[in-house]
Amino acid sequence: MEKTYKNCQSCDMPLEKDPAGGGTNADGSKSTMYCSYCYQNGAFTWTDCTAPQMQEFCKKKLREMGYGRFMAWFYTSRIPMLERWKK
Repeated sequence: MEKTYKNCQSCDMPLEKDPAGGGTNADGSKSTMYCSYCYQNGAFTWTDCTAPQMQEFCKKKLREMGYGRFMAWFYTSRIPMLERWKK
């Protein structure tokens, strides 16, 4: 049984906010670990990315969505601790 996560284990976005309902595994099933922005067809969409690069990208997106600097930092501060980046 695959563990179910509340947030994407790559970018930390709440999976319930994903318009596609989650990423897709290689067999076409929904991923319970990653969002559709980060993971499609069993592979990461941004393969040569590091955790700090993902944090910067997500902070920029949050700022574009109207979040303040502190909230953008707060929402991205856990990214290096997520499953994708633990290796």
